[in-house]
Amino acid sequence: MNEATIAAKEPKVMELEPGSYHFCTCGKSANQPFCDGSHQGTGFLPQPFEIKEKQTVALCQCKRTKNAPFCDGSHANL
Repeated sequence: MNEATIAAKEPKVMELEPGSYHFCTCGKSANQPFCDGSHQGTGFLPQPFEIKEKQTVALCQCKRTKNAPFCDGSHANL
């Protein structure tokens, strides 16, 4: 499997409502950091995650985090 495309070298900070989401792992989605199906045929799959209560999150867009879908600062080393 190839390495994911870097969508951005900074996290997407946003407030999310409670619910289920699908994090883009391939980096090709036009709806970063969420999956839009662009991974088809790449070997990558979206990563489902759930938010239990309304909160501000920093979601990874460089696709190098070790704590997906959340940013761990890995973009600072790119």
